[in-house]
Amino acid sequence: MPLVLCVYGLACALATLISLRPPMKPGAVALGGFFIGWLVSELPLHHIALQLGIGVFLVATGGLSEWPGWIGLVALMLSLLGLRRHLILAARTTQAVERGLQQTLGRDYHDHIDPRLRDTYDPSLNWSWLRLATIFPFRPRHIDCIRHVEYHREGKVRLRLDVYRGRGTDELAGPRPVFVYVHGGGWVIGNKAQQGRLTIHDLAAGGWVCVSVNYRLSPRATFPDHLMDIKRALAWVKVNIATYGGDPDFVVIGGGSAGAHLASLAALTAGRPEYQPGFTEVDLSVRGCIAYYGVFDFVDDEGAFQHRGFRDLLLRRLVMKKRIEDDRAAYERASPVYQVHADAPPFLIVHGDRDSLAPIAQARRFRDQLAAVSRAHVGWIELPGAQHAFEVFPSLRSVVAVHGVHRFCQVLWSVRQRTRQVAPATGATVDR
Repeated sequence: MPLVLCVYGLACALATLISLRPPMKPGAVALGGFFIGWLVSELPLHHIALQLGIGVFLVATGGLSEWPGWIGLVALMLSLLGLRRHLILAARTTQAVERGLQQTLGRDYHDHIDPRLRDTYDPSLNWSWLRLATIFPFRPRHIDCIRHVEYHREGKVRLRLDVYRGRGTDELAGPRPVFVYVHGGGWVIGNKAQQGRLTIHDLAAGGWVCVSVNYRLSPRATFPDHLMDIKRALAWVKVNIATYGGDPDFVVIGGGSAGAHLASLAALTAGRPEYQPGFTEVDLSVRGCIAYYGVFDFVDDEGAFQHRGFRDLLLRRLVMKKRIEDDRAAYERASPVYQVHADAPPFLIVHGDRDSLAPIAQARRFRDQLAAVSRAHVGWIELPGAQHAFEVFPSLRSVVAVHGVHRFCQVLWSVRQRTRQVAPATGATVDR
């Protein structure tokens, strides 16, 4: 038993150390470190309970009868101290989110949210300690989901989406705002049911109609197939979402990781005919974009990725299927940082400062490039201690971050509603 305690304590300490100082290279180590760090940093309470429980059991059954057991106990105590550090960092999320929103929208941004939206949204409907303990973001009973709606067929591939609507928000007169979520997974894995559920549930509870989208994945798909599928989904939303109570003239798009990349590109390339084959007549402009821990630069001249796996393996062999040396322009067209322009819609970029899969340096550069030219809001929330995919689990950090995203979206919608009310009196055109 002392040897078991020793091995267990050292393993826990190593996992906690990786979560606090995630490796950035080489690529295989960074990927493995992400999974370990992600599970530890977003679920510290679960790990504290687990480590204490197993540790007490091992000590009670003779784990300290020999010196290896004492080494394990010390390592376990150090691990618990590291987990305490994660709790401290998670507690700073509220300040980070509020600071980011105030810098973007103004200190009085709460006053700009339509009172009806504030009145219909009760966070207690979505969040409780029980929901945090279950780890997985199960759909609350007061939110309906219409699953597997087909929006396009590409050969034999049937592309589908899910539509989410909350009950008990009938106080909202007229069509409801729409949020479209694009899942991540490195352009090669993932589906509409696995990611974005916290954000979707939060917004649906506040009166939004939410859509979660599937798209073709590599290696079968080659970029820009992924982007064109997202455009087709947006076209479906514009034409059909009114049937579900949504406002086709107010659509916000968002996503995480590869989904943030695709959502950002979709938001920045509205009206580009090469990405709308057969449906160029549909207006695919959006009213905002939410980018969770995204990848914004395929070219990566700045060297944000400290390993060659991203560009030389993932992009060259699976996603782009060409070398950057042979077609740099294609890599630039696939990079949101190269597509920024003055008429970009409002953006909110949310990124963790310990992201080992999508380096935060890229997100900061995209923020700076976009803010330098865009006439709309460019929001930035940097989350202390957060890994990649931090909002997949309902955690102490993700709940607060998602609430912040919700408030940003509600401000956009409220401002839109006010301009609509003013327009008839002034005769002005207000469709930006």
